Amino acid sequence: MSLNSILQYFVPKDRKFFPLFEQGSANLISLGEALQELVNTNDLQKKQELTKRIEDLEHRGDEITHQIFLELGKNFITPFDREDIHLLASAIDDIADFIHGSSTRMQLYKVTEATPAIKKLADLILQGCQDVDKAVRVLKDLKNIRTITDSCVRINSMENQADYVFDTAVAELFEHEKDAIALIKYKEVLSALETATDKCEDAANVLESILVKHA
Repeated sequence: MSLNSILQYFVPKDRKFFPLFEQGSANLISLGEALQELVNTNDLQKKQELTKRIEDLEHRGDEITHQIFLELGKNFITPFDREDIHLLASAIDDIADFIHGSSTRMQLYKVTEATPAIKKLADLILQGCQDVDKAVRVLKDLKNIRTITDSCVRINSMENQADYVFDTAVAELFEHEKDAIALIKYKEVLSALETATDKCEDAANVLESILVKHA
């Protein structure tokens, strides 16, 4: 057992990091829901509103991440390794960044018609965000390992599905899309969406690392 773990028995229950992580993971669900709604509406006005909402939520995520880093600099004793706190905060922030990046690309490139692959990737991203949130919410009780491990397994499975959806969609683009500009636009959007699922897996890897260290 590390010195940091031993010290936890002599300090009050953490009131800084866990609430911030929970705010960050809840924010991811809001982002995932907004993205899912964005790709499933044909109302251009609604699309603009949702794109703005995603931007605002991403900024909120930045604020939460910044606060975690500030607390990391101010607190000598932390609930788990400082490096893992930094890695988990960064992973959550990266998910938010690529959800925002996906919606921004759709807006800038005027991709108004979401393909089935885009919609499926948005569904998978929301699923990943929900599982990250489930794991983060029980992180303060490291005895509840099963919930975290189950969430991580689902995230890994989700990312594998996303890889298949992405690869298949890109292959179909190259085979059927005759407009080179449209091909590039859709490939860029698909790439940003797929990367968001990768970032969910990164968060799962950090969570698994924390479990191993505290087992």
